[in-house]
Amino acid sequence: MPFNTMIQRPSSTEFRTAERIVCTLQEAGHQALLAGGCVRDLLMGVEPKDYDVATTATPEQVARLFPYTKPVGTEFGVMLVIEDGTSFQVATFRSEGDYADGRHPDRVSFATAEDDAKRRDFTINGMYWDPACDEVMDTVGGRADIERGVVRAIGDPTERLREDHLRIVRAVRFAARLEFTIEERTRQALIECAPLVERIVPERMQQELRVILTDRNPALALRMMDELGMLTRIFPELEDARGCEQPENYHPEGDVFVHTLLTVEKAGAHPEFAVALAALLHDIGKPEAVRRSEPKRFPEHERIGAEMAEAVCSRLRLPRDETDRVCWLVKRHMYFKEAQRMKTSTLKRLFAEPGFEHLCALIKADALASWGVLDDYHYVLQRRQEMSEEEISPPPLISGRDLLAKGYKPGPALGKILAEVREQQLQGELTTREEALAAAERMASQMNAPRE
Repeated sequence: MPFNTMIQRPSSTEFRTAERIVCTLQEAGHQALLAGGCVRDLLMGVEPKDYDVATTATPEQVARLFPYTKPVGTEFGVMLVIEDGTSFQVATFRSEGDYADGRHPDRVSFATAEDDAKRRDFTINGMYWDPACDEVMDTVGGRADIERGVVRAIGDPTERLREDHLRIVRAVRFAARLEFTIEERTRQALIECAPLVERIVPERMQQELRVILTDRNPALALRMMDELGMLTRIFPELEDARGCEQPENYHPEGDVFVHTLLTVEKAGAHPEFAVALAALLHDIGKPEAVRRSEPKRFPEHERIGAEMAEAVCSRLRLPRDETDRVCWLVKRHMYFKEAQRMKTSTLKRLFAEPGFEHLCALIKADALASWGVLDDYHYVLQRRQEMSEEEISPPPLISGRDLLAKGYKPGPALGKILAEVREQQLQGELTTREEALAAAERMASQMNAPRE
């Protein structure tokens, strides 16, 4: 990625607002600088997603200078300044004590910018920029590491990683996103500290994985995590996939583990989170299916995998709707194999599913990760393009009230009749309300449906 010796000022509203916050603090007599990841991105010619400010001002002083603020960690000197509907983190320069819980410092002391840099994670995130005088402050070697394409811990790598266990995963995220290598001492510390990822609280791990799996190189990140010994500590279900052989005529690429990471890769850059996680989990049921069957045979691995995916999502504290989507994708990832033999009504119900586009993305990635045959995928997309939204999910021709008006009693029989009428409607066999009522009457007669 490119490296700029001088920072080019973005034209975005967010940058101008961040610059204004810095100027306001400086005019009040405080030192104030843009800090951390935004400086890294600016040096690399990338528009930052957000801007952080570091300052000598205390939270109380920040609150007096800006009309809209919100404390988010005053014990750590952190405030949010809200300008033009956007939040900017403004933190007091600080030094930190030990991290007994592997997440929070036991004590915090307000300090200088130089001290503040020493407590940060990686050199590429330890720089500051004063937009007023266009001066970059770099006491940790971040600019040189960006130029060399290196992720390096600040100070003692093991100490930095043990302070906050999430840094173990974040190191991989930065290396994969930026396509940097990991400096050797930092790499050895990551291997040593890899077991600590099991202590990361689920919500923090979920958020970090959400960023990794939707980033530009999710498969590269996962391969790095595997090489460093942390991937199967986060997803122990994947360990059995390693060495789980597959039939060569379907999977020339290798075992289930190799295929899994290749599927994530084939999902491309910046996939939807549900698609990326489903790609990672889509075949986790295969090792158990083999144990219940025979080598290289995986009966019901989709159903087994969906049950295992449910446990993974629960462990990561995913929202219910997201969990349901991931499990549905895992359970349906072989569904297109029967598409060319499906009834039109079955296809219509599939097309009406909210997760249909996600399923297409997963199935395409899965196919590209093996032989690359996309016949079924293209057939499904062609059939979808041939149908209008009205054809896929037309309003029901009749309802339960229509049958009750005919004198039939509520009960299971009416549900079966309505389901069959709907099936015939989607199949194109019933097209009018009159035809649907007549068909319902015939079915009711055949079933001896009870009347009032």
